[in-house]
Amino acid sequence: MSSNVEVEPGAATESGLVTTDSFENFEQMSSSLEEIKNTNAISHSEESNDNTHSDNYEESTNTVEGSEDDDYFEHNKEWTSKNKHVFVLSLAGKPIYSRYGNEDKLAWLFGVMQTLVSFVQSSDDCIKSIHVGDTNFVFLVKKPLILVIVSKTKESVQQLTSQLNYVFNQITSILTLTRLSKIYEQRQNYDLRRLLSGVERLIDHLLNFSETEPSFFLGAVQCLPLASSVRDSISSAIVGACNKIKNLVFAILLANNKLITLVRMKKYCLHPADLHLIFNLVQASESLKNSESWTPLCLPRFDPSGFLYGHVSYLSEDCQACLLLLTVERDVFFVLSEAKQRIVEKLRRGNCLEAINESLITKEETCFTAGFPEIRHYLYKCKSTAQFYQPCLSPPYTQTRQHLIDVYKRAHQRLHCPTRPLKLVFERSSEEAILAWDTKGFELYVVFEPLITTNNVIDMVGRLLNWIKKREEKLFHLNAPTF
Repeated sequence: MSSNVEVEPGAATESGLVTTDSFENFEQMSSSLEEIKNTNAISHSEESNDNTHSDNYEESTNTVEGSEDDDYFEHNKEWTSKNKHVFVLSLAGKPIYSRYGNEDKLAWLFGVMQTLVSFVQSSDDCIKSIHVGDTNFVFLVKKPLILVIVSKTKESVQQLTSQLNYVFNQITSILTLTRLSKIYEQRQNYDLRRLLSGVERLIDHLLNFSETEPSFFLGAVQCLPLASSVRDSISSAIVGACNKIKNLVFAILLANNKLITLVRMKKYCLHPADLHLIFNLVQASESLKNSESWTPLCLPRFDPSGFLYGHVSYLSEDCQACLLLLTVERDVFFVLSEAKQRIVEKLRRGNCLEAINESLITKEETCFTAGFPEIRHYLYKCKSTAQFYQPCLSPPYTQTRQHLIDVYKRAHQRLHCPTRPLKLVFERSSEEAILAWDTKGFELYVVFEPLITTNNVIDMVGRLLNWIKKREEKLFHLNAPTF
C-alpha cells in the first residue's frame, strides 16, 4: 500500500516532544538538569530538595497474620473478580501499593512475589512473565522496586510492562529516582507508604487513564483543535510574558487531556511519557481548579534525579485551560504568578480564551460527518512530532469505547511484536475490519464496517490521509516555540 500524500500529515522539522518508540524502556532520557547546570544556565541541586520529604527512615513494625488474610481474600469475590491487579513492593518484599485491597492484608502475597523474583535472580536471570491459562503475571524489576501485574485482559506482555513503567515513573515523579534509591540504601525495610500518602489516588487514576486512552500505547499526545493563528498567538503570549524569567524550562497549556501549546527552553524537549504524567496530575487533582499551586515534580524521562517546580493554575473561571510553568528555581512562585496574569491578559485581548472555549465545546466531526461512511473510527500518529489525532466517537462505539481500545491495542501489538514486527495488518471479523499500517513517517489504525472490500479500504485510506493533511495546521502543534 502506498500513500499519495508527499509529506505525512502533522510532520514538522522540529518538535517540542521527543519522538521515541512508545515501548522503549522508560529509562533516563538524558541528564538534562545536570547538563543545564554545567552550562551555568540553571543552578540545580538534588540536595536542595532534602527538606521536601521527611528523612525519618525507620522500619515499619506492621505485622500480619498471613493465613487469616489469605482466607479473607480467597473468599472476597469482589477482589478476586477484578480482571487486573497491580502491586508495587520493595526488593525486600515490603508492600507499597495494591490497586485493590489493603496492602497489609496482602503481605503474604507480596512475600510470594518477592520470593519468585529472588529465586530467579539467584540464577543470574530476571523473571519477566508467567502465563497460566487466561492469566498473565508480568514482573518489572526497577531497582529499588518490584512491580507486578496480574491480568486476565488480552493485553500483551509488552503493553502490561509499559503500564508498570508508568506506575514506576509516577512514584519517581513524587520522590525522584535519586531519593528513592537513597531511602532503600539506608533502610531496606523502609515502609515507602509514609512518603507516598495520597499518591495512591494518582496511581489509581493513572492506571484507569492508561487503559482507556490511546495516547499511552501510541507514545503520543493529542492536540486541542485550533486555528494555527490562534495557537501561534497563544504561544507568543507565553513567550512574551516569560522570555526574561530566568531558568524557566517549560510552559505547558492544556485542556481536556489535550495539548494546546508547549513552549520550552532552547535545546530541551519533553517526552510524551512525561507529558502523560502531567495530564494525569491535572485530571486527578480537582483542587488545582480552586487556586494557584506550587508543586515539585520530577519528570523521569527528562531527568529522574531532580525536581522541577511547577506553578500550576487554570487560566480563569471562564476558561478551564490549565497552565503549568516549570522551573528549577524554588522561590519564584510570585514571579510566575505575575507572568501568568500577563499571559491571561494578552490572551483575553486577543480573543484566545474564546477560541479555546469554542474548541472545547465544539463536537469533533465523526467519520460519517467528515464524509467517510464506511470508516467507524481511526487513530493517526505522526512520528516526527509524537502527536496523534482521532475523530469523535460514533455508534457502535459510543457505549463500547473499551472494546474499540482493545481492538486498537491488539492491532498495535501486531505491528510492534518484538519477535515478528509487521508493517501492514488487515483483519476482518463479524464485528469490524481493522487496518494497521506502520510507515516511516506515521502510524495509522482504521476501523471499518466489516463488509468493506479491499479496494474500498485502499481508496478510503488515501482519501483519509489527504483529509487530515488539509487540516493539519488545526489538528497538530506544528511549531516548536522557545523562550
